[in-house]
Amino acid sequence: MKRLVLLVPILAIAACATPETRVKTSLINAGLPQKHASCMAQRMVDRLSLMQLRRLGSLGNFKDEDIRAMSVDRFMHNIRSLKDAEIVAVTTTSLVACAI
Repeated sequence: MKRLVLLVPILAIAACATPETRVKTSLINAGLPQKHASCMAQRMVDRLSLMQLRRLGSLGNFKDEDIRAMSVDRFMHNIRSLKDAEIVAVTTTSLVACAI
């Protein structure tokens, strides 16, 4: 019972996480430095719909691999596989803008 009491506030806090926080956390988990992940998350949330962000988050390759170790061709192949030109444009421009 005590565990349940502790779990409820944790779940409530997790449910309140903003899309930007979720994107940032996903990017960090994929291997990006916190500075770049924060920058990219802010840009992506401002430019993509929630549905587009969910589709981007559904890419399994980003969960299993370190983005830093991925070739540019492989990264672009994964993004293009979503078949959404806006996701491709926003993701790649965010990556470039935040890496500089």
